[in-house]
Amino acid sequence: MEIIETGFKGLLVIKPAVFTDKRGYFFESFNMDTFRDAGISFTPVQDNESKSSKGVIRGLHYQLKPRDQSKLIRVVAGKIYDVALDIRRDSPTFGKWFGIELNSESKNQLFIPKGFAHGFSVLSDIAIIQYKVDNTYNRLSERGIALNDPDLAIDWKIGKITPVISEKDMKNPPLSQAENNF
Repeated sequence: MEIIETGFKGLLVIKPAVFTDKRGYFFESFNMDTFRDAGISFTPVQDNESKSSKGVIRGLHYQLKPRDQSKLIRVVAGKIYDVALDIRRDSPTFGKWFGIELNSESKNQLFIPKGFAHGFSVLSDIAIIQYKVDNTYNRLSERGIALNDPDLAIDWKIGKITPVISEKDMKNPPLSQAENNF
């Protein structure tokens, strides 16, 4: 497993070692010892999966402290553009975002530490995403940031496709007005 820094403290690209033969492939999608040896503190307590179609944009989601979550994102089928937005007020990268294409072919993953909002757009006909989190979902702590915040200027990489966005996500405030205790 290769761990690649992104320029955002704690935000990491994880490249698993994939072993292939005539039967198919095998890889470890998570190994607590490997993470610990790399200095990553992450103990998953919940595993989530979502399926979305082309043009869907989900996010930008986070949970307030003390229910904040680190996430390990991977694509089981298809291709997404994954975005992590730094919302840690004391961070030199506060208000900046990192985007990466994740897909089921490369099997690369994104580790998103606490203090980031997360979202993704679907680039393939369908995408199935699995992600581990280190704190359980809590509706009262859930918050979001507008996907189309002009100050962020995120290019969701869907081109001329009309985006499919939930009503709930359409109501999220811009970063400058979002509740944030990081």
